[in-house]
Amino acid sequence: MRKSISLFGILIAMALTLSMTSCRETKEDKAEEAIEEVEDAAEDVGDGIEDAAEDVEDEVEDATDDSPQ
Repeated sequence: MRKSISLFGILIAMALTLSMTSCRETKEDKAEEAIEEVEDAAEDVGDGIEDAAEDVEDEVEDATDDSPQ
């Protein structure tokens, strides 16, 4: 009887340990995915800013080229 109770306790301890470990990995994976999404969004914003800056530069050049001398 004691042997079966000990085995049952060991199985419960193993199940708890494995469940905690797998949850931790899941949280880490979700965090990594969220970080990658933020990095991608920041890169997209940076690209948009660069494009807008180039458009402004082109407009300024066009405005200065068209002015009478």
